[in-house]
Amino acid sequence: MSKSIKLVFLLIGLIGLIGTVFYIGLEQIVHAVSQLGPFSLFIILLPMVVVYGLDALGWRLTLGVYAKNVGFLRLCAIRMAGETINVTTPAAYVGGEPLKAYLLKQYGVPMVEGLASVITAKTTMTLAQVLFILLGLGLGLWIIGDITHYWMTMVVSLGLLAFGVALFVVFQRHGIGMGCLTMVRACGIRLTFLEAREQQLRELDDTIRQFYSKNRRTFYVALTTFFLAWLCESLEVYAILYYLDVGIDVWTAISIAALTVFIKGGTFFIPGSLGAQEVGYTLLLMSFGYTEVAGITFALIRRLREILWIVIGLGCLMLLKGKDIPIATEPTSSL
Repeated sequence: MSKSIKLVFLLIGLIGLIGTVFYIGLEQIVHAVSQLGPFSLFIILLPMVVVYGLDALGWRLTLGVYAKNVGFLRLCAIRMAGETINVTTPAAYVGGEPLKAYLLKQYGVPMVEGLASVITAKTTMTLAQVLFILLGLGLGLWIIGDITHYWMTMVVSLGLLAFGVALFVVFQRHGIGMGCLTMVRACGIRLTFLEAREQQLRELDDTIRQFYSKNRRTFYVALTTFFLAWLCESLEVYAILYYLDVGIDVWTAISIAALTVFIKGGTFFIPGSLGAQEVGYTLLLMSFGYTEVAGITFALIRRLREILWIVIGLGCLMLLKGKDIPIATEPTSSL
């Protein structure tokens, strides 16, 4: 997607956000937010600490023997730095995921193994995400009890998402590195960067295949860990709505959390999902019987939380790039 198209989507999203806020009423939103004190805001932020910790633990499982090279807190910092690049730059995952592998290399993790762990972790996380969305969708249909065309559209979209993930997994098992190179060649394009690294791409494919074929138990443990991480996002949803004093139960919190993940994923083409995320969250909460004020306030609180973690991620990136990190003496390979 070109930068001009992304800019258009960004402007549309911004206009949608501003329009929604003024339609609902800025005064009502400010009044709702004013109910939250420092203690409640602290409680609201806590679940994401657990989420990021579990995500880092799931990633650590895919590192195999190289996991001991990187301390857990350092791995958390690397992950946060990479995710910050994912959500703040036009390169998105093309920039953030390789950055994680590059930062791992500074701790003696070969580039091939680092990239393999990043890819397998991201895929395993996505599979857990699909399972979480399925759970939330089922709970939502049960809670609301009215299957509208809106929900049917979500089911169809979810099916397409699951199909895409399945294709990606198959692609990895049969070779994502050489698969990309083969497709580029089939299109008549010669990329010197990829051509010169054909051997490393083959090594990448072999490393990924070995993880799925020889470490199935580790894969299932990582899948469970990532699923628990997604599930913990329900705690944030519960905390926000609890302190907004609008009433909430565990099952509704799980459903809303899962469907917000779906909304955010479905609006990936808008930078930061700006506007679309807020409007989507508001409509979602309204479908569960909450007021539009509660919906937009919920959305804005989550947006502020995202900004806070982006700032923390940028801080992690500056620290990681600013220190003279010793490189382990083990032999490494690079792409």
